[in-house]
This record gives sequence, C-alpha cells and structure tokens, in this order.
Amino acid sequence: MSQARETVLRNIPSVEAILADEAFKRETAALPRKVVVAAVRASVSEMRKRLVKGTGDGANAEDIRSAVLSEAKERAAAAMRPFYRKAVNATGIILHTGLGRAVLAEKALEQIRRELAGYSVLQIDIESGERSKRDERIEWLLKQLTGCEAATVVNNNSAATSIVLNTVAKNREVVVSRGQLVEIGGSFRLPEVMAASGAKLVEVGTTNKTHPKDYENAITENTAAILRVHPSNYKILGFASEVRIEELVEIAHKHKLVVVDDVGSGALFDFSRFGFADEPTLPGSVAAGADVVISSADKLIGGSQGGIILGKADIVAAIRKNPLARIVRVGKLTLAALEATLSLFLDEKTAFEEVPTLRMLVRGSKDLAAAAERIAVEIRKRGLEADVATIDGASQMGSGSLPTENLPTRLVAVSPRKISPDELALRLRRDEPPVVTRIQKDLVLIDPRTLLPGEEEIVISAVAKALGNT
Repeated sequence: MSQARETVLRNIPSVEAILADEAFKRETAALPRKVVVAAVRASVSEMRKRLVKGTGDGANAEDIRSAVLSEAKERAAAAMRPFYRKAVNATGIILHTGLGRAVLAEKALEQIRRELAGYSVLQIDIESGERSKRDERIEWLLKQLTGCEAATVVNNNSAATSIVLNTVAKNREVVVSRGQLVEIGGSFRLPEVMAASGAKLVEVGTTNKTHPKDYENAITENTAAILRVHPSNYKILGFASEVRIEELVEIAHKHKLVVVDDVGSGALFDFSRFGFADEPTLPGSVAAGADVVISSADKLIGGSQGGIILGKADIVAAIRKNPLARIVRVGKLTLAALEATLSLFLDEKTAFEEVPTLRMLVRGSKDLAAAAERIAVEIRKRGLEADVATIDGASQMGSGSLPTENLPTRLVAVSPRKISPDELALRLRRDEPPVVTRIQKDLVLIDPRTLLPGEEEIVISAVAKALGNT
C-alpha cells in the first residue's frame, strides 16, 4: 500500500471517537447501545473499504469523519425501523408475494385491534370453561359458505396438502394426473410435498391429456386416494383435457377411495360472470362429492395466509388428531383475520365492497383511467426532469391465481431524463414508505389498480422527491 493511501486511512476516526462525539450521542440517545455500536463499526469498516479501493467521497479527515457519522446514524436508525412495514404497491399485481399478498379488509384489522389487544377467547368454551377447538368459528363459517360437513385451517396450502395426504394415504398410493404436478412458490414441487407426507405418488396420463381410463388402470390394492390439483399457476391450452371432478368422484368411490381436491385459489364465488376463465370453487367441489377440499386462505378469499381444509366429518376429525396438526396449526392472529374476512362473504355484495382483493379485481376501467390521469397530471405539474404519460396496460392477479387473466388497466408511464429507469425505481423503493413499481421498455410504470385510498398522494410525492434529486 502506498504511503499516501496509508495517510488517508489514518484519517478514518476510531469507533471510540465516533461514539464519543457529543452531537452523535444526542442524536442516537434513544436507540439501544448495542445497535449504535454495531452501526458505527459497520460504517467505519465500510469507509475503510471504500478508501482502500479509492472510491471514498473525500480524503481529508473532516470529510471522512462527517461521512462516517452520517452513515452510522442512518444505519442505526434503519436497524430499528420495522422491517415488516407499510409499502405502496404500484405494480398492479394484486397478490404480490413480496409485498404480503392479500391486503386484509379493514374489518379484519379493526377486529384484531379491538379483540386481541389483551387476552382473548381462543380455545375455551365460555359455557363450560373447558378447552375447545380453536378453529371452531372458522369451521362454522366454512360450513355456511360451502355446505361442507366439517372444516379446519392450517398455516398454508402446502401444509394442508401434506397433512391431508399423511392422514388418508401414508405409505399408500395417491393417483395424480401428470399435467397437475405443479411447482409452487419457492421452487417447492408437488411430488416433493407428497413424498414428505409419506404418500406414494402414482402419475397417470400425459402432460396435456389425462382420461378416466388412466385413473382406472392405475388403481391397485395399495391405492388410497385420487388427488386433483387445479393448476392455478399456469394453464395448458389447445390439445389438452383433464377429467372432471365429478368423474373422479365416481371412479374413486366405486373403488372406495378418497378424493382430495386442491382447488388452489379458494374461490367462494363463480368468477366467470366477470369475464374470467372458469375457476373451480370450494362450494362446487363439495357439491361434486369430493371427500376433502383444500385451498389457500388468502388469494381469492383475501384473508391472511393459511390453508383451508374442508370435507367429510370423519376425515376432518382424523386430520385434527394427526400429530402433524400441532405442527401446522395457526395462531390467534391468523384465526381472527380469517374469521373477519370469511364473515364478509356471508353477503356477496359486502364481500366485493370490503375485501380489497375482490375490489381491486373488479375495479372498472373508467375508474382506473381517471386515477392514472390524476397521478400523471400532478407529477407533470411539478416540472420534473421526466416525460410523463398515461398508457394502456395490464394488471395481474399474482400468486398463482387466475394465471391466464391479464386485467386491462391504465398506467402512468414515467421516463426520467437524467437518471435511468432502474435508478428511479430504486429511489422509489428507498422512500418511506417504499413505493414499488415495475419497469418495462425503459419506462417506470405505476398501476393505480393496486393503490389503496390515500396512496395516490404518496406516490406523487415519492416520484417528485426521487426526480428532484437528479
């Protein structure tokens, strides 16, 4: 290392010197000491790395000290900022996995605040004082909404798949169409989930076509169940066919087998009337005679993440007694949010008015166009270094729901003149609250479909701030 570089490095203040700075002590007094110390150490170390590489902002001692102090304060504050915090979803992806998937209804949030602020009824019978089923209310609601005999809930739909198959088919065979062997989020694949459950996978048919005879020919004395999986993450179009749930029920029951129907998104209503592709519903599967029906609790229901299990009373009872039930059970926050959300579905009109997922899904084109124009006009008023226009585009449901549906929308397209689109998107994500957009053809796109009430102003302010620093 050159003597000049060594001289510059000696200008880096020590950790002790930064911690002793009076102004720094005052500004970080409310923060935990260990957090502050860690932030200072990281800032000093980062400054050393930058200077060794020759990328430091300044070489004199005062500039270096000022930079370390500023970075340490920001690091310490950031360490204490909630990670799971509010964000603005301007992507147009309604169920954005990275942004928490379904937005909870206001009623659900109010119920959690009101009822769970202290101790709450979770697993106690008020009349007898004895221990009760913690999912009792969820079961009652699902009975009302689907016509099932019994129901329970676990922490996600993969858990629902695993515990159901472990209960009805451990060490036995489960027949599945090859075209339904899906991969879900995080690279988890259905065959792996099935293997973990202890069930033995038997594939039938081909990727694009499976016939009733394929199931019939695969059944042996070791077969326990037939599993149908709705491929909610994709669609096979063209020369393709699958066996209807009614036919699977007929085949299975003739051989005294259990039918497990994974309907994926958990639709409680028929969405085809809104122009969407036919989506299997929970009530429809129950009516068709499926013995067990499973789905996500968020997605098209719009609740907290969970896995719904409903069906024949004896099977649900056996699932509750399975040792895995303790491992995959949900806590009071999930139960309270799901209770409040499912309650809204008791009246269809109320559900579409108050469940954010449904409200966004059916939001009208005129409303979206008006919102996009409002945002564009306000951004242009600021006289920023960017071209701003509104263009036609498409929103998406996301998270493996309605995969072939592109929802027409109107987008705000921002083309920055002095910084790159990637830099603008980064600055928006770094704002508080973070504003998440998408980039397409060198344009930063803002989709009003997924903006909640009051968030238009947040987006406008964030864009102005980001472009004002060019």
